[in-house]
Amino acid sequence: MDCWSPVTTDDEFEKLVIRMNPPRVTVDNASSRKATLIKVDSANKRGSLLEVVQVLTDLNLIIRRAYISSDGEWFMDVFYVTDQHGNKLSEDDVAERIQQSLGPRGRSFRSLRRSVGVQAAAENTTIELTGRDRPGLLSEIFAILTDLKCNVVASEVWTHNSRMASVVYITDEATGLPIDDPDRLTKIKQLLLYVLKGDRDKRSANTAVSVDSTHKERRLHQMMYADRDYDMDDADFGSASERKSFVTLENCVDKGYTIVNLRCPDRPKLLFDTVCTLTDMQYVVYHGTIIAEGPEACQEYFIRHMDGSPVSSEAERQRVINCLEAAIRRRTSEGVRLELCSEDRVGLLSDVTRIFRENGLSVTRAEVTTRGSQAVNVFYVTDSSGYPVKNETIEAVRKEIGLTILHVNDDAHSKSPPQERGLFSFSNIFRSRSEKFLYNLGLIRSYS
Repeated sequence: MDCWSPVTTDDEFEKLVIRMNPPRVTVDNASSRKATLIKVDSANKRGSLLEVVQVLTDLNLIIRRAYISSDGEWFMDVFYVTDQHGNKLSEDDVAERIQQSLGPRGRSFRSLRRSVGVQAAAENTTIELTGRDRPGLLSEIFAILTDLKCNVVASEVWTHNSRMASVVYITDEATGLPIDDPDRLTKIKQLLLYVLKGDRDKRSANTAVSVDSTHKERRLHQMMYADRDYDMDDADFGSASERKSFVTLENCVDKGYTIVNLRCPDRPKLLFDTVCTLTDMQYVVYHGTIIAEGPEACQEYFIRHMDGSPVSSEAERQRVINCLEAAIRRRTSEGVRLELCSEDRVGLLSDVTRIFRENGLSVTRAEVTTRGSQAVNVFYVTDSSGYPVKNETIEAVRKEIGLTILHVNDDAHSKSPPQERGLFSFSNIFRSRSEKFLYNLGLIRSYS
């Protein structure tokens, strides 16, 4: 008897629809004096908005303003973007690059029930780690990988609310090839899991082998969400004043939407982070307005759950708020920024993070890359005891690692707390702006 899977059938139908109605991308440099207008419209499918925002983010574009509409079977998004320096785009092939990136391809939304995962990719082996953060943890992880003859090619580490998530790309030290031996992978997982558990962590008790690849930063959001870093009952999360809400929710009863208003200091990739979270929580954005033309970003979304219902309980409302605030803070870097650029070698990360640990420094975030033969790494460090990092400590670390290869940049990405203002709803302001724009485009009917 033949069997068929409804999930597989739906996926194949979705791919067929996308092939028949490929995304259309229009780039307009004339309509705005300060930004390039990018319009994307295509057949609607789950994750369409996230896919577009992810592509723009991966192209290192800064989204200054956006209007979103995806009611019905079609969606159209309008983005006002600049390059990293605030200039309009000059590349002639931007539309083609975006359109190629948005072409028909399958996407994996796998379930997450693990704290350590290892998978063999085309050029390297990917290790995924989540666990309770503590001083020296990163040093121990890289030391184990060095002892097991693994070369770290790249890595990204996030910490938030006493939790840590990391994606690490490794190769075999001797061959430079991915590690695919099952016994060796099992040993790597077991030793890393032992380190992650420590003597206090109860959430990192499972291991699993991943079979799909995915976007690194997308994956980090999924991992931290699955690890419940948004829980507010952790004693190490901070005081009530430090948890000042950035997010408000209200229901639009007559239209069946929940309106999410978000206000916080602007930073790169903020839109990507919030859209990731709404997608992971199984919400669909039907309309939205994003304004990020100054030091503060304002985002408004009209959302429903995938089953078509708005947020329906106080517990669900609070969970959405907690998760979005977690998404905002995960990438907000705390501490002194240290930039390391040197000739790459096996064990470099193990040595550098060991020196950090020996000098009482904790790594709150790390970005590790290899460009040819050069290691280009960024670390955000704080004092393990909770006090501000002393200048003499940083200088001692620099002398030990190398004054010419380790540089300090302690204010490039430091984020001050949002100004203390009474919270208010942007709903009426945003509604008038976004709906007028979308109505004029013929995307929605009048709300009057």
